[in-house]
Amino acid sequence: MALHRRTLGLAAAGFAALRTPALAQGISGPLVLYTSQLEPDAAQTVEAFRARHPGVTVEWIRAGTGQIMTRLRAEIAAGSPRPDVLLLADSLTFESLRAEGRLRPSPEVQLAGTPPAQVEASRAYFATKLITTGIVHHARAPFTPKAWQDLVDPRARNQVAMPSPAVSGAAAIHLTALAQNPALGWPFIERLVANGVQARGGNGPVLQAVAGAERAFGIAIDYLPIREAARGAPIRFVFPEDGVSAITEPAAILSTTRNAPAAIAFLDFLLSREGQSLAARQGFLPIDPETAPPAGFPDPRTIRIMPLDAARAATEQPDLLRRFATLTGG
Repeated sequence: MALHRRTLGLAAAGFAALRTPALAQGISGPLVLYTSQLEPDAAQTVEAFRARHPGVTVEWIRAGTGQIMTRLRAEIAAGSPRPDVLLLADSLTFESLRAEGRLRPSPEVQLAGTPPAQVEASRAYFATKLITTGIVHHARAPFTPKAWQDLVDPRARNQVAMPSPAVSGAAAIHLTALAQNPALGWPFIERLVANGVQARGGNGPVLQAVAGAERAFGIAIDYLPIREAARGAPIRFVFPEDGVSAITEPAAILSTTRNAPAAIAFLDFLLSREGQSLAARQGFLPIDPETAPPAGFPDPRTIRIMPLDAARAATEQPDLLRRFATLTGG
């Protein structure tokens, strides 16, 4: 996927009513954002931020997390990293940067309604939303799963599809969360493989397999099946009662930022009620459980999130992926 660059120097007219001089006071100058958000979402996010801070000119570059990191690594090697702010898919990416001292610890950032469990201890990066991985099933599946253990039921044999953790970052996080979960761990993963789980690239192919009744069950991120079910697809999404894994689309300020006040203000906006409501309108589960979720999602306070030690995962994940590939013959 190609990199997309955009510079916004004037806030969109539709956000003019949101401007508040008190909020904008003292915040100005250029800001460079690298993001893996979908392009329409990135544009909306930047425009809404600039409605609060019209003195800030935002240049943003959008691509997949892997492409963004390749570009950033090249810039670091050349001694000239450009972004002030990163807004990328998962915490493991930020853990490696934090360990290298590339991120600016930012205790000034206002956490707003972020739950304490989702606050990174060093305040080097900040979760902005929840994109969870749960279970999707066909409307005519032999049973409705309620927990992860249901996928190793004999009735689910050869009926479960999942994204490949070598392809999908969310799937890699999910596999890591399962492995770290003392109630599931590698014994569950091994039973899942023995029960015939099939890796199918990314989340899209998994959804197609379940919607087309090729497989009765799938392991997938939440918003895709919820959106398709609302459009009439014969599928349902389940948040397992024993917990979901989650990527949190964190944001961070680079230690080399040239405009720390604007970068802090950008993170403040993402975590504010206004920023969280925008995330919900874009179809994602807000990190703030008091912000109303998108249509089709349950009350966020009813969703159990499996713990993930991101620092440990960043170290162990390469071996974990190799072990899973060996187990599945991939």
